[in-house]
Amino acid sequence: MKSHTRAKSELPYILMGTPAVVLFAIFFVVPLLYTVRYSFYNWTNFSPDITWAGLTNYKKIFSDSTVLRGIKNSLVYAFFTVTFQSLIALPVASVLNTKFRGRNFYRAAFFCPAVLSTLVVGYLWKYILSAGNSGLINSILTSFGLETINFLGNGKLALASIIFTQVWQWFGWSMVIYLGNLQSINADLYESASIDGASTFRKFWHVTIPGLAPAIKINLVSGMISGLKVFDVVLSMTGGGPAHKTDTILLLMYSKFSDGNYGYAAAFGIMFLLVSMALSAVLLGLFGKWERRLGQ
Repeated sequence: MKSHTRAKSELPYILMGTPAVVLFAIFFVVPLLYTVRYSFYNWTNFSPDITWAGLTNYKKIFSDSTVLRGIKNSLVYAFFTVTFQSLIALPVASVLNTKFRGRNFYRAAFFCPAVLSTLVVGYLWKYILSAGNSGLINSILTSFGLETINFLGNGKLALASIIFTQVWQWFGWSMVIYLGNLQSINADLYESASIDGASTFRKFWHVTIPGLAPAIKINLVSGMISGLKVFDVVLSMTGGGPAHKTDTILLLMYSKFSDGNYGYAAAFGIMFLLVSMALSAVLLGLFGKWERRLGQ
């Protein structure tokens, strides 16, 4: 009788959750299973036959120097973008958490770029960094008699230039997350630290940083995953050039699909999923240990 009553009381929640589960299964689980299946097949646009390939597609991924460079570029992009975003966003959030005239204006101004489309930002910065006569930065340099800099055509500068644009766009997003967390830290902790004679740096290191543990975890984990998924800004700014110097995982996967190598692209997608899951597990494990140490 109790189980019947419990099932009856839970029925509305089951009915409300069912559409979400069904949509998740249709648009994620089923495509994922098909992708896993086709990653083991030799399926191309050049042959009408879809034949079993086993692990051939996966072996090709790790024997292709272009692919390995794309994986490296994605990891480098994700690491430096997240690092510089936090190094800028954290002190800016700390300053904007204090009371001074015009702080709401600065909060909005720093956050505004995050509202823009990444594709639009890519084309905007492509124009600004252009080595031609239309490039804003190079126009300024030449007006002072300096040589132009080929930001996007130089293999040593292209990826760094893309990282710079994305730090500019997204540090405001990280700032807002830090700002929200800062406002939840108990002010009594700072007063106690002041009574104990703690300096500003010690209060920041021993009170602010531990209090920001949830925000730091959110920013770093989500930032790393977003960094690995970078696609549109690279497509709009360099298209993976020059000479594949800015290729990323998703850009290469897109090119494989465009070339008609569907089985290989499917294997690429599964590999990307596994790398993302492994990286997320490592980061969450590290942050879990840190949070447990703070709780002791």
